[in-house]
This record gives sequence, C-alpha cells and structure tokens, in this order.
Amino acid sequence: MSEPSVIPNSEKPINPVPNQAKTLTIVIYALQAASFIVGLTFLVAVIINYIKRDDVRGTWLESHFRWQIRTFWFCLLWGLIGALLSAVVIGVFILLANAVWVIYRIAKGWINVADNKPMYSES
Repeated sequence: MSEPSVIPNSEKPINPVPNQAKTLTIVIYALQAASFIVGLTFLVAVIINYIKRDDVRGTWLESHFRWQIRTFWFCLLWGLIGALLSAVVIGVFILLANAVWVIYRIAKGWINVADNKPMYSES
C-alpha cells in the first residue's frame, strides 16, 4: 500500500479576528459608501482606520484597512486633480471615473470582508 499524499497548506497562518474588528471594518465601508450623500463620513472613516489600525495588525483585516486608507487618499488625489481640470472639461470625466472607482473599491472590499477574505492575496 502506498502512503496517502498530503497536500500542504500554502497559506500563512493568520491571527484570529475578534468579531468586533470585522464589524468595525464593515462600518467603515458603510461610512465610505455614505460619503456619496454626506461627504464628511469619508474623512471620519479614514480617521477611524488610522486610530484602530493597530487592533487589526497581523490579521486578514489589516489588508482591508490598507485598502480603505488607500481608497481615501487616491480618491482625494484624483478628486483634486479632477476639480482643478474641470475648467477644461476633462476634469468632469476624471471626477466621474473617480466616483466609479470608489464605488468599485467599496463593493469589492465589502464583498471580501463578508466572505472573510483578505484584499490582497500572497502569490
């Protein structure tokens, strides 16, 4: 008889995540989504990200916090560029593309956190 083959688990072990950290991550995605109605919530979301980042360090939720923070800063960058260029019409298209990109980032992040998946996969 041959020995059964063992398939090694290639994924790194990750620290367990407290339920409240996952809930907070979902709340931050909700704040980002609400920013399309009340813009200030985007700023509140990124402030919470920076304050609570140490609580999720070493867990799969750390990638979500990085994703959320990067979403804020790139949205701000492209929003400023779009606003400056709106006088020459191209800025309107930049602002529209920025809004679509932010919606995509919020949706993808929210889906991944609901599925307990990190945002970035290690290859």
